Amino acid sequence: MDRLRAMELFLSVSQTRSFSETARLFGISATAVSRMITEFEDGLQVKLLLRSTRQVSLTESGQEYAAQLEGILWTINQAHTSITAISSAPQGRLRVHARTMFGQRVLPGLIARFRQAHPEILVELLLSETKVDLVKNNIDIDFRISPPVEAGVKRRMLFHSQRYLVASPAYVDKMPAIHKPADLLQAQCLAYYLPGKDHIWHFKNDAGVEDIRFSPRHLTNNGIALLELAKLGEGIALLDDYTVYPDLAAGNLVRLLPDYVVSNTTFEEGMFATIVDSAIIPAKVKLFLDFVASQVAGEAQRFALPAANAPH
Repeated sequence: MDRLRAMELFLSVSQTRSFSETARLFGISATAVSRMITEFEDGLQVKLLLRSTRQVSLTESGQEYAAQLEGILWTINQAHTSITAISSAPQGRLRVHARTMFGQRVLPGLIARFRQAHPEILVELLLSETKVDLVKNNIDIDFRISPPVEAGVKRRMLFHSQRYLVASPAYVDKMPAIHKPADLLQAQCLAYYLPGKDHIWHFKNDAGVEDIRFSPRHLTNNGIALLELAKLGEGIALLDDYTVYPDLAAGNLVRLLPDYVVSNTTFEEGMFATIVDSAIIPAKVKLFLDFVASQVAGEAQRFALPAANAPH
């Protein structure tokens, strides 16, 4: 019996809940699928599936085994891909996920440059405001603004950053003077939506840490929208330094309370490239990560990238 094929068939059935759909995906008969999984169960001496005339469900052992197989088979496929790539130039599809602001302000220019040097690699860029499951969503690289905490992944910090409190010059001219964090309670603040959390900004200086809890004038889960609201004079926003740098340089925004380090989450700010923790890193992944790191290392480069990509 082909144990690896049996594993693949079982995992497919666990996901589709269908012998016929799995048979279609693998180009064999449903009878063959059922027979191979039955032989596999006999070899394990464990019942993985509960079969009936209407549906297929997993036993408790089957659920646990399917969860483990997902990562195992992904690693095997990645190892095969990496070994195959040794004899040829890296090529194929590279699926990249990023937060919207970083994905719009920084990555387009990098991808364009990378594509010129490596036209055989297709970078598929996906943007959202939530982190993704790398294995389940078939993502090669996830760019995150906070370090990953889940098991089974590893990170590479590309750069450190801070978050700046910013507002438009027009709003600064008419708002009460801001000399200390508590003064923000008299101002209009724009909040980034974090599910299940209050609206709090954390301030740190030599005197310690101070938290300011506020009621937002506007609330959004999109960094680009938050930036535009601030530029329109709707209030004070907290945004990553490299994303607001072009507007600060152009005079579209003003930085407030520059003597404080400010965050709405943690003070460990930066950009983290997150990949699945495996013994072999696919050549195309390593190539892209090394390229991105070479382009964003240092304050001058990471500030220059958003300026080059910003709308004119």
